[in-house]
Amino acid sequence: MKQEIAMKRRNFIRHTSTAGILAGCPALLRGQNLNSRIQLAAVGTEGRGWADLSAMASHAKGKYVALCDVDLARTAKARKLSPDAPVFQDYREMLAKTGDTVDALTVGIPDHMHARVSLDCMRKGKHLFCQKPLTHNVWEARQMRLQAAKSKVITRMGNQIHSHTFYRTAVQLIQKGAIGKVQRVHSWVAATGHGKSGHIDRPPPAPAPEKLAWDVWLGVAPERPYVEGKVYHPWGWRDWQDFGNGALGDFGCHILDPVFTALRIDEPPTEIKCSYHSGMNNEVWPAQNVVEYKFPGNQLSGKILPITWYDGNRLPRDRGRHLPRNEALPASGSLFIGEEGTLVLPHVGAPKLHPQKKFADYAYELADNQNHFHGWLDGIISGKQPSDGFDYAGPLTEAVLLGNIAARHRGDHLQWQADPMMLTGPKGDLSHFLRRDYRNGWDIKPTS
Repeated sequence: MKQEIAMKRRNFIRHTSTAGILAGCPALLRGQNLNSRIQLAAVGTEGRGWADLSAMASHAKGKYVALCDVDLARTAKARKLSPDAPVFQDYREMLAKTGDTVDALTVGIPDHMHARVSLDCMRKGKHLFCQKPLTHNVWEARQMRLQAAKSKVITRMGNQIHSHTFYRTAVQLIQKGAIGKVQRVHSWVAATGHGKSGHIDRPPPAPAPEKLAWDVWLGVAPERPYVEGKVYHPWGWRDWQDFGNGALGDFGCHILDPVFTALRIDEPPTEIKCSYHSGMNNEVWPAQNVVEYKFPGNQLSGKILPITWYDGNRLPRDRGRHLPRNEALPASGSLFIGEEGTLVLPHVGAPKLHPQKKFADYAYELADNQNHFHGWLDGIISGKQPSDGFDYAGPLTEAVLLGNIAARHRGDHLQWQADPMMLTGPKGDLSHFLRRDYRNGWDIKPTS
C-alpha cells in the first residue's frame, strides 16, 4: 500500500512539472491525486527563510520533509514546525540524501548563493521559490530564467507584495488608462546601501561559531574569515558587494515590480546611468544612490520610458504638473507621471491619484489580495505557471542589477544589449561586470 501511494505521489509531481500539458486539465489532476501533498524542502530556515517556510506550510497540500540551514543555531522554529524532517547544513548533502522525496524547494538565503542553490535544484527537476533579488549578478539571472524554461518547473520569486491588493490595484489603474500614457516613473526607498553591518571596511576576524558551517555560508564568494556580530551573518551581508546588492538589490525587485507589471515592460533597458552616489569602495555599496534607466516605450507609455531609482532617503524633485508641491511623498514608493494625471504608489500603501479634484469622483474597485506563497503551490498542483515566475523575475532582476554596475561607473552612460549580453560605456566593454569569478569548487555551470 505504501509503495502504491508513493508511486501515485511521484506520478503526480512528475506530471505537474510538465506545465504545458497540464495547464488545460487541472481537474483531471485533482481527481487523480486528492490525497497527494507537495513535499517541500527549505534552504534557509530563519529570517526571510522562516517567513517563506511558515507561509508555505500553512497550505493544505504543502509539507516540509527536509530542512537546511548553514547555522544549526537558527533552526529551532523550523524543527518545531516540521519535527520529522531531517536537518542539514549543506544543501548538496540534502539533495543527495532526499532524492525524489523532495518535489519543490524554498530558497531564503543571502543573494550570493541564490543561483548556485537554485540552479542545482532546478537541474534535478525541482520546482522553486527563490527570494529576491533572484540572483547576485546579471549573468546568473539569465541562467535562472533559461534553466526554469528548460527544466519545465514552476517557479516564483519571493517579492510577495507582487500579489498584494494595493500593488495589484495600481497595476489595474495604470492599465485601464486612469492617468493616460505614462511619461516617466520615479521609484525610491528610504533604506541605505550600507547600514545593516555598520562597517565600510572589513573588521578583525574571529573564529566562526561551532554551529555555523562558515565555508558553506561563503559558498561561491571569495574566501574571507568570519567576523563576530551582525557583520556578515546573519544580517549585515546585504551591505557587502561580495554577498549582497545594497538597497537597490534589496528593494528594487519589490518597488519596481508594479512598475514593470503595470507598464508591461518586456524589453530590457537600453541605457543606464548612475547620476549620483554618496561614495563607495570595493567592499560595500554606497549609502545613497540615484540610477537612471531608459526603457523602450509601448502602448502604455511614450516612445521612451525613463525610470529613475533613488535610495538612502533621496526623493525625486520632478513631480510633474499634477502633484502639488506641498504634497508629502511616502518614505518609499513610486511616482507614475502620466499625460492626464499622476499616480503615487507607497510601499506598501493604497495608490493615490492626482490632481485630487479631477479624481475626486473617480470610481474604481480594489483588486483582490492574493496569497503569493500559496499561489506558487497552487501552480505546482495545477501545472500552470503563476505570474512572477523566473520568465518575469529574471529580466526584472537583470535590470535592477545593471543599476549596481552603473554605480561602479558613476556618471557614465552605459549601453545595454540584452541578447548578446553586452554592456559598454565610455571606457569600452564592461561585460565582465555581468558575472563574477567563483571560489574553487563552487563553479556555476551555464544553462546549455
